[in-house]
Amino acid sequence: MRILLVEDDDLLAQAVATALTKQNYVVDIAVDGEAGWELINVCNYDLILLDIVLPKLDGISLCRQLRQSGYQMLILLLTAKDTKTDKVIGLDAGADDYVVKPFDFQELSARIRALLRRGNTSLPPVLEWGELRLDPSTCEVTYADISLNLTAKEFSLLDLFLRNNQRIFSRSTIVDQLWSTEKDPPEENTIKSHIKSLRQKLKAAGANYDFIETVYGMGYRLKALENEQSCPKPESEIDLNQQQILLTAIAQDRENFKDKVGSRIAVLKLAADALRKGKLDAQLRQKAEQEAHKLAGSLGSFGFPKGSLLANEIGDLLQNKKPISQVKCFYLDNLLMELQRELEKTPVEQTQSLLLVISNDQQVVEELRNEAENQELQVKIATNIATARSIIISLNPDVVLLDLDIEKDSLKLITELSQRSPQIPVLIFTERNDFSDAWGGLRLRLEVARSGGRAFLQKSMPPSQILESVAQVLQQNRITEARVMVVDDDAQALTVIRQTLEPLGLTLKTLEDPRDFWDTLTEFSPDLLILDVEMPHINGIELCQVVRNDPYWKLLPVLFLVDNLSADIVEQIFAIGADDCMNKNIKQSQLITRILNCINRR
Repeated sequence: MRILLVEDDDLLAQAVATALTKQNYVVDIAVDGEAGWELINVCNYDLILLDIVLPKLDGISLCRQLRQSGYQMLILLLTAKDTKTDKVIGLDAGADDYVVKPFDFQELSARIRALLRRGNTSLPPVLEWGELRLDPSTCEVTYADISLNLTAKEFSLLDLFLRNNQRIFSRSTIVDQLWSTEKDPPEENTIKSHIKSLRQKLKAAGANYDFIETVYGMGYRLKALENEQSCPKPESEIDLNQQQILLTAIAQDRENFKDKVGSRIAVLKLAADALRKGKLDAQLRQKAEQEAHKLAGSLGSFGFPKGSLLANEIGDLLQNKKPISQVKCFYLDNLLMELQRELEKTPVEQTQSLLLVISNDQQVVEELRNEAENQELQVKIATNIATARSIIISLNPDVVLLDLDIEKDSLKLITELSQRSPQIPVLIFTERNDFSDAWGGLRLRLEVARSGGRAFLQKSMPPSQILESVAQVLQQNRITEARVMVVDDDAQALTVIRQTLEPLGLTLKTLEDPRDFWDTLTEFSPDLLILDVEMPHINGIELCQVVRNDPYWKLLPVLFLVDNLSADIVEQIFAIGADDCMNKNIKQSQLITRILNCINRR
């Protein structure tokens, strides 16, 4: 399948193209909206990945122009603005879906697969022709159950024939379909060599040599089947080896990105220096804004989520064309220093959570698998308890969704997993909703709860609702693993924080006397440190300095809760390397959000 990526951030564009090419897509890149429009007019694309903020012609305008011109290919918007208004405008312009930057490469791949499947509802997820079977999700090809070891181009060639099994392809058409416009197209004799190699591999597995037949003077096609029909089979789960190939490509691109990002930081430093001296001209400001925008949209995708937030703040400051105060100049310098420190850290690995579904209800399983493609969930299926136990041992899933109707002793598995270390949360779903009496229904729910089950769901619920419950349990599990240490000499403030955080399941340690700070820190080993500023004996800023000076604790997230958040205090807090600060009178919901953000970024 052919994809056009319209993206002006060259580093991000190359990384996305590499990841998609590893999955056997043909990818073309356009660096602005006008170039994208020109390519669309000369090539046939199955999907367009379209950034919104583009030079010459923005993504929304290009999307609208395509739909008004009658183009029906799928369009997936890439937006750095996670606001409802931007999403509505994009969808109203004719986009089929959107992904918010920074994105996880695996999630982007899953969304692309789901969108392509939705746009080709007439095509089976697994492609078959006689005894030939090609699974696009795992990149596996078999003939009569014999695995074929194909090159990437041979795979793409076979995929093209299977998706268009009645069509004759000339050599020039094959070149147009399977080679990117950025690369020199091969000679037509190269196609002949690929066809020959593919025929030989099929023959070695037992197929006739003319399984791919030559229509003289016209091209190639699949040979018609005799008294056989191609029948679709359920899509299998994403093969872990194929996923590992993608992860390896992402890791390589991440290193390349770190090597090249220095030039963008240099532009931001030049702009900050000129701004401080009152000499920032329009051209440098615009260039710095563009670089900040690109960093905000890409850093998170390469394992630096906090870096994306910092770059976004830098971009917001540079957008203000009015003269800014020395306080804000100092804040901008601090953001740049923090961004550089962030890029020196080890990137955060972004991996999909693994959901194990234990059920032999094929229809429900397929609906859940298809819905999971739109979320950050990888799905593994077990049709019985014995298989499930093997998968749990080998893959250690993050969460289990158990069909209570699958076997009589299903409850035993819940008990096993809840007593396991570390625990694997289990959600139950069942068709049992017509209990003979109210007590019978309550008794079953009690048995599940006593066994350690985390949710009791009905199979009749929409798949999206079931997976929403799965996501909530996963989030609770991550949060309950977090340990938070709070240092404040105000006992009342500590009580309020305890009442706010303990219901979330966080492990909390409060300390009134900062002189006991170091012993408590090393003994408790927190994931987040919350500090007050003004305290007797040792103030919070000094404690933060102590933490940042220690080679073991220097990366610990630090959040300040302050009575009076003045500009001077803010400068001091960020100058010593704190991650966030807020007023003590902040709303409880906002306090929880900011704390969870710090925990999730750790």
